[in-house]
Amino acid sequence: MAKVEIYTTLFCPYCERAKALLSRKGVAFEEMEAPHGSQARRDAIERSGGRTTVPQIFINGQAIGGSDDLVALERAGKLDALLAT
Repeated sequence: MAKVEIYTTLFCPYCERAKALLSRKGVAFEEMEAPHGSQARRDAIERSGGRTTVPQIFINGQAIGGSDDLVALERAGKLDALLAT
């Protein structure tokens, strides 16, 4: 199974939606709290190519974007293939 990392903040509905989708699929993921101004947030911005929103989701080190991007991959039938690698 793929390595999934997700940078989140507290009280973020988009973060919750992304985590819920991954959990429904039975995907284990590493969650990093990334509040504004933290080193984790700076890491997420750098790794994602400058995206400043949360969540930031990475599959096998590849930035896939945020919650909307994750849902779009699922709807297009492409998420399972990414997770299987």
